[in-house]
Amino acid sequence: MTGRFKNGILIAAVLALAIIPLIMAGQPSVGPDGIKTELFKGSDDQASATIQTLAPNYKPWFTSLYTPPSTEIESLLFALQAAIGAGFIGYYIGYARGRAKRQIPQMLASHDSPEIRTSGCLFSDKNAERTI
Repeated sequence: MTGRFKNGILIAAVLALAIIPLIMAGQPSVGPDGIKTELFKGSDDQASATIQTLAPNYKPWFTSLYTPPSTEIESLLFALQAAIGAGFIGYYIGYARGRAKRQIPQMLASHDSPEIRTSGCLFSDKNAERTI
């Protein structure tokens, strides 16, 4: 099996895993109050609705500092927050990897015994004339 064929199978599998659940979900149904339910409703909204049905006199002790004017802007802000977080994580991983790559030559130069380096692994050899 060639590398291209394997990559094609993997891409097709990922696409199938993303598309099939959306097809199987179908259209949202009508709820008990006669309003069409949202297909991808957030857990915060569901928790608030459940609290209101269980304890109608409950008053929240905290309100949001900023309420977006529409759900689209709320989704945009959430996606932006996720993208910034992923950027920080990616930056840190790249920084740590680059730092580790810079430290390998320093470690090799500071070692007393000769080393044999094979396929990215470092082996220390006590006898300089012997090879692996």
